[in-house]
Amino acid sequence: MWNILLVEDQTIVRQGLKVILEQDERFNVSHQAENGQQAVRIMEKHLIDFILMDVRMPVMNGIEATRIIKKRWPDVKILILTTFNDDEYAVQALREGANGFLLKTSEPAKLIDAVHSCMSGGLTIHDEVAAKVMPRLLQTSEKPKLDINFSERELAITKLVGEGRTNKEIADVLYLSIGTVKNHLTLILQKAGLRDRTQLAIYAVTHGITD
Repeated sequence: MWNILLVEDQTIVRQGLKVILEQDERFNVSHQAENGQQAVRIMEKHLIDFILMDVRMPVMNGIEATRIIKKRWPDVKILILTTFNDDEYAVQALREGANGFLLKTSEPAKLIDAVHSCMSGGLTIHDEVAAKVMPRLLQTSEKPKLDINFSERELAITKLVGEGRTNKEIADVLYLSIGTVKNHLTLILQKAGLRDRTQLAIYAVTHGITD
């Protein structure tokens, strides 16, 4: 069972999200927070696997909270959930290490699927947002060094990460075990000097590896 932290300043919205998420028996909404600052404090005291994070909140917004949490607890998965179809929020969230960006207008089933995708290593971006985010990443992302000596297998994995594939999907496509995929990803991140698979996905897009 995965422990989930809901970070949303509206109580009624948190209650609704809790009901939706706990329809899946693998989800346990163990903690709730009204702002990013509370979320950080909860992270300091409790084991959290997944965070559903609003963007616009008092005291500390979701982007700043994501930056702090990802720096201190890089393994926790964070899905940004907002009513604002704003590509700037999506770009900022992804650069701070968020594992996905979903609009609150999404169907409940899509939200549950997005949590599973993030927990499996996938990168989830709402279709309406992706159409605007990818061009922004291509135009404005700071490009890492281009002289990385990736093997053919590492390039194939990087391409699939850039397409938002989960570890299981990558393993199925390349006929590898999930453990082998994870090992390759660790080496790829080390070679590229990147922090996580979200940065790797952005790298793949900005360097044309997904073309």
